Amino acid sequence: MGGHRNGGFDDLRAIVPYRALDSHLAIMQTIEVQTEQRDQFVEITREVQQFVNRVHAGDGVVVVYVPHTTAGVTINENADPDVVHDMLLTLDRLVPRNAQGYRHGEGNSDSHVKASMMGSSCQVPVQVGRLALGTWQGVYLCEFDGPRLRKVHLQWLAGT
Repeated sequence: MGGHRNGGFDDLRAIVPYRALDSHLAIMQTIEVQTEQRDQFVEITREVQQFVNRVHAGDGVVVVYVPHTTAGVTINENADPDVVHDMLLTLDRLVPRNAQGYRHGEGNSDSHVKASMMGSSCQVPVQVGRLALGTWQGVYLCEFDGPRLRKVHLQWLAGT
């Protein structure tokens, strides 16, 4: 699995004024995830929940955004690792790495297509400070051009 860096969670109170933590302002933090394979899903649910905990979230939404053109983010089953395997297998069948006709000179056209299929962001509702995911759901960084060090932006949007 990929490694995670907390992106300064320990210093969050020093970065964000205390009044912002208790108000309805948006708060953003960036984490880094080191991927280890060209195509890989890395679960980041724990890191997203840690961010929500550190901003003392109540009810609202956390946005998970990947600022890369060859990586994406998704929510899917985290109980059975075969689901991730099957998703990667299906994506490879739908968008082969060496398909004829690609023009992009870097040789990673499939990575761009897969990232667009997955999407660059997702929103997770938060209720009473907890991610409101289904029983078997997790949040995944989807790597399609690794291994790389990837950034993931997390933004808290407080409810009214």
